[in-house]
Amino acid sequence: MPTMNHHTALIYTMILVSAADREMTDAEMSSIGDIVGHLPIFRDYDRAQIAKTSASCIDILNGKDGLDAVLKKIADSLPEKLRETAYALACDVAAADGKVSQEEARLLDMIRFELKVGKLVAAAIERGARARHMTL
Repeated sequence: MPTMNHHTALIYTMILVSAADREMTDAEMSSIGDIVGHLPIFRDYDRAQIAKTSASCIDILNGKDGLDAVLKKIADSLPEKLRETAYALACDVAAADGKVSQEEARLLDMIRFELKVGKLVAAAIERGARARHMTL
């Protein structure tokens, strides 16, 4: 399985979380678009490719060993310094609709494990995502 670039790996990570509970909400998809449109890591990414990249992730997910295959592709493609970024983006997408489902929480654990993000670092990232997405 060939590796992909860091943009694709980050987008796949966000799509995984959005699809975890089989309900990709408008809030989650909007969050992904906003993240790609505003974060410095995506400055050189063509936003017009988001739909194509998302569809390719879904295609792999629907294949044999889909989830494991996507997680492996992400881990193999992300440089070490972007692994915490990937986890943070996953947490932001999970929190985007105001609730984190059990499926999303389980997938976040799997992503954390696959990307080797430490538990304390993950807890800090999760708390930051909660704080950013808090409402009254």
